[in-house]
Amino acid sequence: MRGSDNIGQAKQPGALRGLSGKVLLLTIIFVMLGEVMIFLPSIANFRIQWLKGRIAQAEIAALAVEAAPDQLLSSDLRSEILMGAGVLVVSLQKGESRRLALRSDGDYMIDASFDLRGFKWHDAVRDAFGAMLMGEDRVISVIDLPPNMSGDLIEIALREKPLRSAMYGYAINILLLSIVLSLLVAGMIFAALNWVLVKPMQRITRNMVAFGQNPEDFSRIISASNRRDEIGIAERELHGMQNELAAMLKQKNHLAALGLAVSKVSHDLRNMLTSAQLISDRLSMADDPTVKRFAPKLIGSLDRAIEFLSQTLKFGRAQELPPSRERLGLRDIVEEVIEGAVVQAASRINIVNNVPPGVWVDADREQLIRVLTNLARNSIQAIESRQAERDGGPDGMLSIFARREGNVTVIDVRDSGPGIPAAVRSRLFEAFQSAARPGGTGLGLAIAAELVRAHGGDISLLETTGDGTCFAISIPDQVTPMRNGRGQEPKTAALE
Repeated sequence: MRGSDNIGQAKQPGALRGLSGKVLLLTIIFVMLGEVMIFLPSIANFRIQWLKGRIAQAEIAALAVEAAPDQLLSSDLRSEILMGAGVLVVSLQKGESRRLALRSDGDYMIDASFDLRGFKWHDAVRDAFGAMLMGEDRVISVIDLPPNMSGDLIEIALREKPLRSAMYGYAINILLLSIVLSLLVAGMIFAALNWVLVKPMQRITRNMVAFGQNPEDFSRIISASNRRDEIGIAERELHGMQNELAAMLKQKNHLAALGLAVSKVSHDLRNMLTSAQLISDRLSMADDPTVKRFAPKLIGSLDRAIEFLSQTLKFGRAQELPPSRERLGLRDIVEEVIEGAVVQAASRINIVNNVPPGVWVDADREQLIRVLTNLARNSIQAIESRQAERDGGPDGMLSIFARREGNVTVIDVRDSGPGIPAAVRSRLFEAFQSAARPGGTGLGLAIAAELVRAHGGDISLLETTGDGTCFAISIPDQVTPMRNGRGQEPKTAALE
């Protein structure tokens, strides 16, 4: 059980550690990254369009010069035209001839040249950031096709500082717009994700914390919604797991209480059986042939019962000891089981030992008797329940057959009972789960399965219909190490 401090931290994580804060932060970051990806080509395109605008103005200025009489302009008018166009030099090329249309006073050194004809975008992005990061006021040359087709080529020279200032202004506007868009988009995305994901996950988290405080409280099991997405699947799966866990814990507590009760009962019952054992020892001394016949079997049954109760008290639960295996004649074992079962069987039940002579099994004698006794008792009870419902019906039949298949002994226990209900078959060998009759505990088959699996074998429902049921038990021979010659690795072989 976790402490209250840890539970409080789980319920109230920090602002940025919670799912809501992380979703909001990641949304803002991704939107800003998207704006950056948009800004790169945008600033490059702004620079190109700004330069093309200067080229268009320079071409108009050059055309104005050509329209002047004798193409002669005063120095002041030429300076005003160049200032209006924002350039220092304008030259036009027509065919093979190239002439200087306009030129401001002074000499200028060209620091960089740029050709806008057929540019590549990655070069344009690089040139744009170069213009913004360049600290000095460079004089650049720009070449392009005249927009008004006044020539084949136009080249201008201008200062880069006005371009840099315009680019910074555009970048600031883009930045402000990006921040506003990021907040708007992030807010809308956050609201959607908060409704679709965050709130359901917070609900699941709160339920898991509350359920962890008291998993036996069925009222704390989450109520699954009707959503068909992954959240709905998670809610339904969590609902199923919590139901199963709560039921399992309830059963564990019930079994713990039952184990304590069994230990108390076993203590007193062992004392009573010990007294019965002493009385049985005296019965064996009687001269009555019937008493002499049944007294040893009664004493053996009492010995097994006392030993089992002792083990129950020793371990605090019915923990089975590892099987002490030996080679046993199976027909004699089945005969002993039948003699014990005949005592409780009704007169209208025929119990037949169909085990052929010579069939043997490698098993623990007492545990094998318990397995067959549990199966026989279940079959007798099933047949008696059918006979109680159908007065005057045919006699019941219980037969036990066995055979050897290689190194495995297979035992079939077949009865003519009403069969096993379909609802019980899936949990047939689970404790307290397979009781198909009123008053049954559902322990017989669970104990039989545990003992058979301890031998490395298997027990299965071979068939069940309205005319009867057949269980199959397979017990493999014990594998013992053996050496094939001196100095060689040990091999394994079935005990023959």
